[in-house]
Amino acid sequence: MIIDFTHRNVFISGSTSGIGFATAQAFLASGANVVINGRSEASVDAALTKLGGAGPRLTGFAGDLSTPAACDKLIAAHPDFDIVINNLGIFGLQDFFDTADDDWENFFQTNVMSGVRLARAYAPAMAKRGWGRIVFISSESAINIPSDMIHYGFTKTAQLSVSRGLAKRLAGTGVTVNAVLPGPTLSDGVAAMLQGDVDRTGDSLEKVAADFIAAHRSSSIIKRAATVDEVANMVLYVSSEQASATTGAALRVDGGVIESI
Repeated sequence: MIIDFTHRNVFISGSTSGIGFATAQAFLASGANVVINGRSEASVDAALTKLGGAGPRLTGFAGDLSTPAACDKLIAAHPDFDIVINNLGIFGLQDFFDTADDDWENFFQTNVMSGVRLARAYAPAMAKRGWGRIVFISSESAINIPSDMIHYGFTKTAQLSVSRGLAKRLAGTGVTVNAVLPGPTLSDGVAAMLQGDVDRTGDSLEKVAADFIAAHRSSSIIKRAATVDEVANMVLYVSSEQASATTGAALRVDGGVIESI
């Protein structure tokens, strides 16, 4: 299978590191025109440099897309995309009884409403053209709600509702909407979370991550963390011409963590 995105215009939110950055790399390698996003000019500029520098096929947009104002600025600067990857997200361990209203609101605006606003803005033109792809990067935590991150799991479940419902709303238009559910993944954020254990034990990051999964995600079948490239591979496929019959789906890249047939 040869997946080619030549002449396709792609936007990836939260793409200066981790899964989003790997996804940007993969789209570029497959011929797409890509706009990456980060909260600051510095983070966007650094990511652009790592990707080979801004040019005709690669640009960046700096802005916190958890806010309506930043979404409006993005839409004004880039009024049309063929493919929108809603990757922006935050996570963090926090006990339910210590999670204030402001924390719930911050997670909801960042993880859910950023994607809602962008889908609402870009889907109509996709439908008019008869082709488009919208992907929400959810998580296995959408189904396996973590007891130490209930507020996070809630937002990831909400993404599944939005993606499924929007796929049905766009039925017959040629626009597909799907969710991708990574499991434990060696993103920059996870690496930072585990760095203390790496320093303490002297083990590799991969070994520490595998030990974490054994302790906290023991149902994993691959018994290791996924790489960001492995997740990006699924995102690229579901965004492709070849995935035209896949919509309204929750596609797992969870290493078998979810206990379901």
